[in-house]
Amino acid sequence: MLLNFDPEMVQAALAEDVGSGDATTMATVPVGDMATAVMVARQTLVVCGLPIAEAVFREVSVGLILNAMAKDGQRVAQGHVLLNIQGPTRAILTGERTALNFVQRLSGVATLTARFVDAVAGTGAQILDTRKTTPGWRHLEKYAVQCGGGVNHRFGLFDRILIKDNHLAALQDEPPNAIEAAVRRARAQFPQLVVEVEADTLDQVGQACQAGADVILLDNMSNEDLREAVRLIGGKAKIEASGGINLATVRAVAETGVDFISVGALTHSAPAADIALDFKT
Repeated sequence: MLLNFDPEMVQAALAEDVGSGDATTMATVPVGDMATAVMVARQTLVVCGLPIAEAVFREVSVGLILNAMAKDGQRVAQGHVLLNIQGPTRAILTGERTALNFVQRLSGVATLTARFVDAVAGTGAQILDTRKTTPGWRHLEKYAVQCGGGVNHRFGLFDRILIKDNHLAALQDEPPNAIEAAVRRARAQFPQLVVEVEADTLDQVGQACQAGADVILLDNMSNEDLREAVRLIGGKAKIEASGGINLATVRAVAETGVDFISVGALTHSAPAADIALDFKT
């Protein structure tokens, strides 16, 4: 996945922060003053969002010289310099917070994803993201998941059929059962799309298999039920586990034999990475 972002996103972020002008910098820093600064990791992390940070500084001033010292997806140690910045002091100060906001947020997502990926290493299970993303930032946060070694689930409501419990509730009186009816209708209207069914019980797992679902999402099941579901499905569909899975439990879930583990926390609860911008004297 390539990092594609609209320049207007950078412009809007700067406009939100700068407004009519950086009053503090304009009041205290002389025009023409020059400086050198570094963006540095204050923790071990997976880098993500550096090209956006560079775009922020270029938007503030074409006179800045930028030299990236890391790449998105790279694991770096505490103290690693990510970006060297040289040029007008006013421009560096004005762009600092907006640039850091992008890199801290996205590196946080990438770093948390990498921890989950490391936790299931060797099991064959892949870590998936969800649609629980910051509005307007989905493509950025899903890119960050990839930088951390995770795999993107659907990008929106348009690119995969995912029949969830509320869809089934709306079809509860349909014969022979809600899952069969939902899968049949999905195949008829969108034959080109993968069809996934959420199952809360082992009975629903059996119905999803019978209906011919491509993927079966096992929601909030115990590890014992996950293992039994894997046995029941027997390779007839790909298997995804989801629901309250964290770093302490993800390895055991992976060892049940599921193909995918989706973790909403990758994007809705990732802490911002500790990254700073320091002036060199």
